[in-house]
Amino acid sequence: MNEILKFEPIFKSVIWGGKRIADFKGMPSQGENVGESWEISPMPGFVSVVAEGKYKGKSLNELISEYGNDIMGGSIMRKYNGLFPLLIKLIDSADDLSVQVHPDDALAAKRHGCPGKTEMWYSISPTEGSYLYAGFSKNIDSAKFRREVAENQIVSSLHKYFTRPGDVFLIPAGRVHSLGPGNLVLEIQEASDITYRIYDYDRRDAKGNPRQLHVEESIEAINFNDCDHNPVSNFPAHTGKTETIASCDYFTSELSGIDGTMTFDLAARDSFTVMIALEGNMTVDADGNTTTLCQGETILVPATVSTLTITGKGSVISVIGK
Repeated sequence: MNEILKFEPIFKSVIWGGKRIADFKGMPSQGENVGESWEISPMPGFVSVVAEGKYKGKSLNELISEYGNDIMGGSIMRKYNGLFPLLIKLIDSADDLSVQVHPDDALAAKRHGCPGKTEMWYSISPTEGSYLYAGFSKNIDSAKFRREVAENQIVSSLHKYFTRPGDVFLIPAGRVHSLGPGNLVLEIQEASDITYRIYDYDRRDAKGNPRQLHVEESIEAINFNDCDHNPVSNFPAHTGKTETIASCDYFTSELSGIDGTMTFDLAARDSFTVMIALEGNMTVDADGNTTTLCQGETILVPATVSTLTITGKGSVISVIGK
């Protein structure tokens, strides 16, 4: 099985969402407050479905049950017991996201029977003045943390970064973080939807109730020593060049600038490759199977593909499972 797979995006309306994702994809409006597009998802209730080609209408999980080793690679299949290990998203934050933290694998397994969440953000197109929070800016312990949350002062203890196009933030499990308004980002994360909401700007849900917080649950998840780091690097795409922009225990991400033809040798990878077009219009050929890859689109390249050729002009982020 070496078909390039393109999936229907799953749009999610949230209280802090906007309208930029559809514009970025060149699609009609998908409604108000669309904060996320799940590009590739194995999550229960939100499993990606193939959009075109030979396997149109098949779900990601159905394909893996039938062609798992071909799609994911034998080592990834064994490591994750046949479950696709990543969730790929586009995020549009028209307003502040909650201040939050994710548990690591051990705590998530103990509490929820699922993986934790380490994630990466690539800043695509922030508006002027856009910012995010990542990690503590000063030493803090659990008692002071509780006080600052109760007094609505917790953001004063967080590192604030004004985002630029091409900024990359690796957010390990345990790091307190939040996206501010005006950000359009690509998010690569473990396939987990466990979030502990710490502070939410006193927002209300559709029924006028305060949104649930998870302050006590977060205490065990937070890395309180996370105040001596520099999580941001800047990676604009350079024509004809591929460079690694982030790497962790779960994935490696690469950025490629394409103007003409670029060939990717995938033969040594016993893993799938996900590609997301940040800009441009391109054609992708995988061992004779072809598809288009345009701004805002995402493809899944099976592990059986040995050589991939992209022709056109644009920039692409590749994600290799680990």
